[in-house]
Amino acid sequence: MTVTIFMIVRLHNLFAVVMLGGIYSLMAASMFVVLDAVDVAFTEAAVGAGISTVLMLAALSLTKSEEKVASRHGILPLLVVLITGAALVYGTLDMPHYGDPNAPIQQHVAPTYLAEAQTKTTVPNVVTAVLASYRGYDTLGEVAVIFTAGVGVMLLLGGRRRRRRRSEGSE
Repeated sequence: MTVTIFMIVRLHNLFAVVMLGGIYSLMAASMFVVLDAVDVAFTEAAVGAGISTVLMLAALSLTKSEEKVASRHGILPLLVVLITGAALVYGTLDMPHYGDPNAPIQQHVAPTYLAEAQTKTTVPNVVTAVLASYRGYDTLGEVAVIFTAGVGVMLLLGGRRRRRRRSEGSE
């Protein structure tokens, strides 16, 4: 994944950058599967590798295929990225270790979900019961946000084409 990120940063061909972004999303989805987060992996594959790549390719069809090379490289963007990265790493120092059974998340509602999910929801799979029953409104909200973002991008791209056709027709 790190090599993919370095390639994305170094390349100037926008088509290659979009394709590498899709590859990165698929690798992230694979990582989530290995971490037993299949629901997150499915979302990453669908949104990150699927919809995002298609939308970026659509936007790329309206632009040039090569990135405009900056005339100068400022130190400020690098400094902002380094400070933000350091703050994010610092924020993870107090987190419990992965898989720690004494972590707060394992002591809060997880035991209740595991003990009562099947009897209360009549769904045999605990993950499905949590996502569909306990967090159904949250999942619906996430789908609504993704749908709204997709419609917004389609309207933006469609509006630009209509303006271009009008300007070509008036000449």
